[in-house]
Amino acid sequence: MVIGKLRNAQLVINQEALYENIRHAKEYAEPGTDVFVVLKANGYGHGAIQVARVAEKAGANGFCVALLDEALELRDAGFTQPILVLGITDPTDTPIARDNQISLTVGSSEWLEQADQILSASKTALKLNVHLALDTGMGRIGFQKPDELKSALAYLNQQADIFGFEGIFTHFATADSKDESYFKYQYQNFRDFMAVIDHRPKYVHVANSATSLWHKKCEGNLIRLGITTYGLNPSGNEITKLPYQLKPAMTFQSTLIYVKLVQAGKSIGYGATYQTTDNEWIGTVPVGYADGVPRKMQGFSVLVDGHFCPIVGRVCMDQFMIKLPKKYPYGTQVTIIGTSGAEKITTEDMANYLGTINYEVVCGFSSRLNRKYV
Repeated sequence: MVIGKLRNAQLVINQEALYENIRHAKEYAEPGTDVFVVLKANGYGHGAIQVARVAEKAGANGFCVALLDEALELRDAGFTQPILVLGITDPTDTPIARDNQISLTVGSSEWLEQADQILSASKTALKLNVHLALDTGMGRIGFQKPDELKSALAYLNQQADIFGFEGIFTHFATADSKDESYFKYQYQNFRDFMAVIDHRPKYVHVANSATSLWHKKCEGNLIRLGITTYGLNPSGNEITKLPYQLKPAMTFQSTLIYVKLVQAGKSIGYGATYQTTDNEWIGTVPVGYADGVPRKMQGFSVLVDGHFCPIVGRVCMDQFMIKLPKKYPYGTQVTIIGTSGAEKITTEDMANYLGTINYEVVCGFSSRLNRKYV
């Protein structure tokens, strides 16, 4: 996709904030714990390659992604650190992962058998490193019973020249909740799984961002640092007490490209869903739902010169309109996420308005938006 570099609208990514968030996570972790920064979905919308460079400087030990393609992007950029693909990869693509020393997630013995047939067809000294996923209650991927895990472990032992048993992990569904009952249920299931393992692999990991913040002692030695890398609270507004300060790395800025005085009783935007009640100064901003500003953001306010200015009319594909307190010149800055004067709009504010979570907001900003690194 084309990046709008000649349009005055950009996501500004603060690299110092990224660095400090990762350093704080490493310092807060238990001694001997590795930190893998999660870079899936283009680094949660922040730019995977650029975030990886900052993470490398901050001491990250490796990376996690969701797709094999995302891992290959990092390898092509020259990163040599361990990379784990958290999603299930098609067995037919396992030689690509093996040859690029990318670790894959395994959720069933059937997958191992299919991958074995494909990998055995080519002679090489390289092994495919795998991490066994345990479904302790997330209900997404992974072995569901200890007996299933035992069978997979036996298979890996038999095919040790093909596979390297590098890790084992689970994912907690409610680590970001004040109610710890389901977390404890999953944790006990995890311990039941671990009881059938004779030799622990190099990596045992249960900690996502929320677990690393509020459930430190979980017998793991690796943290998958996701949303907190980017300075956002994984719990949203539910748990606000944090062991260290998170610094949001992203701001979203644009400008006014058109300003006009509209007479009372005139309609604005598709569907004529807004009518002026008086003579109103209306400004147009050159971003829309194709950039990740959802259509239902009508009524949400952005900042101009320290003033909250409501979005009037439906958000268009490439533009939206706002009601201004007075006339402002072409090129005046519009802050969608960030600070203007004494006022601030956060990703959480946007998420709350949309009835979603901060993850979806930042991941929803399209690649058409220019990303500026400061």
